[in-house]
Amino acid sequence: MSRRQVSSTRRFVDSGNFPFSGALHSKARSSPILSIALVVVGAILLIGYAYSGSGKFRGEAVSRIEGDYTCSLEVQRAIPFLKKAYGDSMHKVLHVGPDTCSVVSKLLKEEDTEAWGVEPYDIEDVEESCKSLVGKGIVRVADIKYPLPYKPKSFSLVIVSDALDYLSPKYLNKTLLELARVASDGLIIFAGTPGHQKAKVAELSKFGRPAKMRSSSWWIRFFDQISLKENVTAVKKFEQATSKSSYLPACQVFHLNPFH
Repeated sequence: MSRRQVSSTRRFVDSGNFPFSGALHSKARSSPILSIALVVVGAILLIGYAYSGSGKFRGEAVSRIEGDYTCSLEVQRAIPFLKKAYGDSMHKVLHVGPDTCSVVSKLLKEEDTEAWGVEPYDIEDVEESCKSLVGKGIVRVADIKYPLPYKPKSFSLVIVSDALDYLSPKYLNKTLLELARVASDGLIIFAGTPGHQKAKVAELSKFGRPAKMRSSSWWIRFFDQISLKENVTAVKKFEQATSKSSYLPACQVFHLNPFH
């Protein structure tokens, strides 16, 4: 994109319509270094413009970084650290949240790991690989405000991302208890961080309401109200694993014990 913009500028100058074109050409002939310097400065200005907010590059970057499924992307980044924290408990995993096909596909590539997914919202315009996972029953589309279609302790670990940010406390109560019900070893929640992710008007059409980014203290109080306790051992192991790398979660990560 930047190359096309630069070349169009050159055509504009060469055509003679630019008032200083003659001067530029004269200086370019007399000083090749000046020509190179002008090109470099132009490129820097184009890049700065693109990332300043009015250019297209910035929009593309934001869609990847601040997209609807920020925490689902974060789950994929965190898989190596989750494996170190949970060890053998990573052998049978359920992921719940938007873009679960991508998360499940990533998990299935891990050695000795079986994975399933629940997509809480209608799947539209998905890739063939996702359609295949749905066709095989590995990924299901289900409203998580209602009981999950699994028996108690069907999975060693249940990981949920993004989806809870769209639920009101009324539904959160039931949904979290359901997630804990189908887990045998642990429940891991990736939630948005206040001030980092912004609610979008477009979310209303798909999710019914904008995402609400809650603080860690809010979540901790809520977990306590429904008798979900922190998995202290998993927290320590996860922190030890991440401290040895430059990994910094873009989302809040909560490690909880399931019901026994």
